[in-house]
Amino acid sequence: LAGIVLLASVGMARYMNANVPGIFVPEEMIQELASAPKGKAIEKGIEIAARLIRTIRDEGICDGVHIMAIGREERVLDILDAAGM
Repeated sequence: LAGIVLLASVGMARYMNANVPGIFVPEEMIQELASAPKGKAIEKGIEIAARLIRTIRDEGICDGVHIMAIGREERVLDILDAAGM
């Protein structure tokens, strides 16, 4: 399984890179989050998570995903909808 974290902010992404072993958020994703309009980072995070899920599915990278929407579990369905699931 691939672990997909719903990134809610640039700060969250940078914190995870610095403090969570085994987690790496590419700088390109951090910049994509930073480009979101004020107050819309969570929507950008949903878009990024959905894109990753589609890529994993379409390219057969692994057999499934584990979505971690830390503190925002109610947004999991939004991620799945955006991924076309």
